[in-house]
Order: sequence, then structure tokens, then C-alpha cells
Amino acid sequence: MSGKAAKVVITERQQVVLAKFSRSKTVAYRLRQRASVILLAFDGKLNSEIEGIVGLGHDQVGVWRRRWQNAFERLTIIEGIEEPARRSHAIEEVLSDEQRRGGPATFTGEQLTMIFAIACEAVEDSGRPVARWTLQEIIDEAVKRGIITSMSTSHLSSLLREAQLQPHKSRYWLNTREKDPAVFEEQTRTVCECYADAAELAEDSNTQTICVDEMTSVQALEQKAPKKECGLVSKSGSSSNTLATARCV
Repeated sequence: MSGKAAKVVITERQQVVLAKFSRSKTVAYRLRQRASVILLAFDGKLNSEIEGIVGLGHDQVGVWRRRWQNAFERLTIIEGIEEPARRSHAIEEVLSDEQRRGGPATFTGEQLTMIFAIACEAVEDSGRPVARWTLQEIIDEAVKRGIITSMSTSHLSSLLREAQLQPHKSRYWLNTREKDPAVFEEQTRTVCECYADAAELAEDSNTQTICVDEMTSVQALEQKAPKKECGLVSKSGSSSNTLATARCV
């Protein structure tokens, strides 16, 4: 297609999102390509240069430049009034294929439940040689188990986002890191015994049992309950939590 290439303008916040998409290994490949097109166009690259870098045809590069140009005003408005997650989603929508005629692939509630269950499993339980789940690995595992025959990574990404699931982070909060069954059993027994003794300790000796669970990157900004003078005696400790008994005055 001949004619003057559409001018591409992006804001600093949009540039951050586009750069993230262009480098991400968990988003669809075409989204990485299109994000790169916009970034390169903003840097002043010609369409003939961009197509050789990203692997798209000359006309395709022109299409995504025009798509961005037409959507820029709307994206800027969203950037000013919406949360960061919504801004990112809006950019992804601009760089996604338009809905074609015909009904989209549908999946039953049972299928979606089983797919979400895979996303919440420890990846090593599936025998896959990866450190954490990616969109494609989840789809491959679902196909292997006979849950589905196929699914696009973009569709799975939308489903996980709606369900507020982040499989690439699940290993930090869902799965134990203790690999020795004997050690894990001993830690579990100690924790359970501590909870089992809590009621008796509170009644007989006015001792409260507290559990302090490590939550990385979560900051307690204020205290709801009034402070008490307590003498703490450590009951047990591990990499994931610490239990203690406190005799309160």
C-alpha cells in the first residue's frame, strides 16, 4: 500500500508498556511484534526498515502504525483517568486482531476450572522442564491431559486476567519449597500442635498464640488492634512462617 506512513506518537507511560510487551516471553508473539513496530516507528524508522527487524510485511507495518495513530487520542484519555492495569489492557486491545465474523471458540465451565487448576499447580508436578508456568506451557499441559484440543495464548491470557490468576507468580505463595518429606512433616506437626494448644494456653495462663506469616512486598501501613505488652517465646520457625506464644499483661 502506497502513501505516507502514519505518524506515531507515544507518551512516556505508553512507552513503558510497549517496551514491556516487546520483551515479554509470556504474551503472544504477534503482540511483541506489534509493540516493536510502534516503538521503532516512534524512533523514526521507516516501514522498510521496521519490516526487516520485526518480520512483518510492509503493508502490515503500515496497518499497525495507522491503528495506533487512530487510537492515540483514546489511549491518552484512558491514561489520564484509569488505573495502570486498565491502561495496559487498552494498549493490548489496540494491538490485537479485530473480532472476525463467526462465533469464538467456547469452553465449558468444567474445562475452564481444570485449566485454572493447572495454572495453580506446581509446575514440577507436571514433569515439565521449566521453572514456572507460561501461557503456552499451560495450554500444552491442558491438551496433553485431554481437557481441550487447542487454545490461543491471547485467549488464555484474557481468561487468567479475568480470574485474577498469575501463574508465573504462584510458586511464591502457593507451593511449599521444602522438598524433604520428613522435614516438612515435622514442621507441619509443630505448627498444628501449636494451634491445638492455643485455646488451652489462653484459658489457663492468659497466653495468646500468634502467627506471623511472611508476605514479601506487602507492607502493613497501620495497626487496627490496640498494642499490648507481651513477652514473646518462639515456638517454631521456618522459611515460610513463625509461630510464637505471647504472655500478655
